[in-house]
Amino acid sequence: MYKRILVATDGSTLSKKAVASAIELAATCGAELIAVKVVPRYPQAYFEGSIPLSGEEISRVEAQWTEAARVQLATVEKNAKAKAVSTKAITVKSDVVSDAIIAAAKKHKADLIVMASHGRKGIKRLLLGSETQQVLTHSHIPVLVLR
Repeated sequence: MYKRILVATDGSTLSKKAVASAIELAATCGAELIAVKVVPRYPQAYFEGSIPLSGEEISRVEAQWTEAARVQLATVEKNAKAKAVSTKAITVKSDVVSDAIIAAAKKHKADLIVMASHGRKGIKRLLLGSETQQVLTHSHIPVLVLR
């Protein structure tokens, strides 16, 4: 059925449930799991919402975010290994999470994308956006959305 399943994680409780489901599905199908964590770049301009920091501080903050991503992905790899699922963990730096997920799925030839949806509605959805909705809208690869 599926040979490569890409699961996107952000470390949230819902995302952890999606990861667990993706691991189970990969184990059932005998598929490889590709775990992706998208790390944003630190905003460089005041108008992007940043606090003015030196280049060294920005590098330090981005390194912290990358390390946190590595820890999250190591947990995914450990859980997948416990289920005998072959896993590849990737950290992607991007300001547009949905584009990074779609690009990673294409690059690694995934035949399914698994991700969580927070199910925000109304003004929260308008203000916070929905990365899941963007992936659903723009991906040519099937997407399994879990809540």
